[in-house]
Formats: sequence, C-alpha cells, structure tokens
Amino acid sequence: FPRGDVKFKPLRGVSLETDRGKFVAVRGSSGSAKSPLMNILGSLARAPSGEYLLEGIDVGNLPRPRLADIRNEKIGFVFQGFNLLARTTALENVELPLLYDRNHRVHNPLQASIEALERVGLGERLHHVPNQLSGGQQQRVAIARALVARPAIILADEPTGNLDSRTTLEV
Repeated sequence: FPRGDVKFKPLRGVSLETDRGKFVAVRGSSGSAKSPLMNILGSLARAPSGEYLLEGIDVGNLPRPRLADIRNEKIGFVFQGFNLLARTTALENVELPLLYDRNHRVHNPLQASIEALERVGLGERLHHVPNQLSGGQQQRVAIARALVARPAIILADEPTGNLDSRTTLEV
C-alpha cells in the first residue's frame, strides 16, 4: 500500500488457518492492518504475494467474475457502517445477495430472507427502510444479510458494537 513515497507492507509472514464452526478474533491497535487483512480475506483486495485458499480454492488468482461468485456464495460481510441500501426495505436488503447468486443455491430467496430476519429478532420490521430502524436494528439487518446465503465464512467488523448486551449474546 503506498503511503506517500513509501510502500507500506502491513502484512508480512501472516499465516491463518481455521476450521468450520470456529470463531477467530483479529485484534490490534489502530493502524495494525486489520482492515487490509479483512479486505484480503473477503476478496475485496488481492494480496500482492502469497496464497489464500478458501475451502481449498485459491481465490488469490481467480478472474474477477469468478471472484464475485466466491464472495457471493462463500463470504458473508457485516460492515461496521452496515452498508444498507437507504431506500430498500430490511427484507430487500437481506434478499439482495441471493438475487446476485447466479447458481441459485437458495431455492426460495424471499422465504430465506424472512427467516434470516426472524432469526435476528426483526420479523416484525421486514418492510421498514433503514432510516425507520434504530442503529441496533440496522446492524441486525446487516447480520441477517451476512447469514442468509449460509456462507462458509463470515467477516464482521465489530458486529455487535451497536447492540445491547442481551441482543449481543443472542447474535
């Protein structure tokens, strides 16, 4: 990453392996390259060297269309800023990744989206747009959107930061 006239190499010698069902927390001070690591793991950025295997697939060298499919099918994101579409209901925000699934892995996207919102306690807020929801409710919509496609990995940037302690435990 360029920083002025200097190339900054924040991630050197990083090796990470985890098993299905495990929670891994990446912690560090501000500027310690947590975001670049998340971007690489989420296939939003490519590492300039090294290898990244996700379920045995070398995602580091895939063409962009295939990489988009991998992101859609295998990676769920919960962004700190939620990234919800403002004029789109909670239900439509959650359903969105399923509409881009060219392999149609989920047979009933609408029902799956309703169930995902119910799982995070928002079954009664399906038709509310983000500005009609509290920060915690918006965060739960973002969590439901990350879960709806049943991805292999969920990358979350402070996924419970806006939630009360009871809801944090439920999530």
